Amino acid sequence: MKTLIIGPSWVGDMMMSQSLYRTLKQLDPSVEIDVMAPAWCRALLNKMPEVNQSIAMPLGHGEFNLMQRYHLGKELRNNNYEQAFILPNSLKSALIPFFAKIPKRTGWKGEMRYGLLNDLRKLDKPAFPQMVERYVALAYPKQQIHSAQDLPKPLLWPKLEVSQEDITNTLTLFNIANDEPLIGFCPGAEFGPAKRWPDYHYAALADMIVSQHAKILIFGSANDREVGNQIMAKMTHSDQCINLAGETQLEQAINLIAGCKAIVTNDSGLMHVAAALDRPLVALYGPSSPDFTPPLSNRAEIIRLITGYHKVRKGNGDQGYHQSLIDIKPAQVFETLMNLIVRCEKE
Repeated sequence: MKTLIIGPSWVGDMMMSQSLYRTLKQLDPSVEIDVMAPAWCRALLNKMPEVNQSIAMPLGHGEFNLMQRYHLGKELRNNNYEQAFILPNSLKSALIPFFAKIPKRTGWKGEMRYGLLNDLRKLDKPAFPQMVERYVALAYPKQQIHSAQDLPKPLLWPKLEVSQEDITNTLTLFNIANDEPLIGFCPGAEFGPAKRWPDYHYAALADMIVSQHAKILIFGSANDREVGNQIMAKMTHSDQCINLAGETQLEQAINLIAGCKAIVTNDSGLMHVAAALDRPLVALYGPSSPDFTPPLSNRAEIIRLITGYHKVRKGNGDQGYHQSLIDIKPAQVFETLMNLIVRCEKE
């Protein structure tokens, strides 16, 4: 069965969508899954064995362009897809499968997508509290699944495949010696410092880790480069830290994260990548809540000092940080990290 997925446009959402792909393959091993998503997603999709091919979405996030969507859909007609899953909730995301004349088009109602979707699901948000549950539920007939409780357990969590050769080659490319354990930091956050653990806390933690004969690798986009520099500037042993933010392509970052002994991270897309690579990770949450999009891993420890979801873009503490993240002290994170590493080594 040939299936087209219209994928999400964010790293974390794309990672969680793999649970749908894995579920579809479990239900029908012969299913052939193509994913249409932004070109940068190819680095992720290439490491998902369930995906047959990735198809680049040439339109940017938020760009409508009805005629180009029509032509894209028309070009896909020869692929003879039997079903499409539309994961974004926007109206425009449902247009290409409609124009492609795919017989069965499945998705949540979203922006009034009557007609565009002919396997339309009405989402009961409290019944499906996690995003991954909402994705996986689409794999089953709608009359079969009414809540997350109806989903077969355990859910198939995201799982990226990275070879040891890929890890070794990428370490060599960036001239990173792995004579000591590598601990990765992912200090960035999409909407600025309000959802970041303070740089001075990361610096203090880094020095604690270096004292245990380990090295620090900092990951992130070009937007996170300055945060990485600030961490290193506040470290006592910055010679044992490499700021890779903005220096790696996504595929290279994935390979290097796979080579780390453990990860410390804010609530971010790379957090979900690390979870899918089965890396022991400590996830630091402040105003954003882990209830909807937690790291999907048995090797993850979440530290959060407040409850509920707080929709904030600006922190209430110094330097724009949120007080709930300032209050998470490096000593607590260090202890959690060390205990987690010991636990995972015993598994």
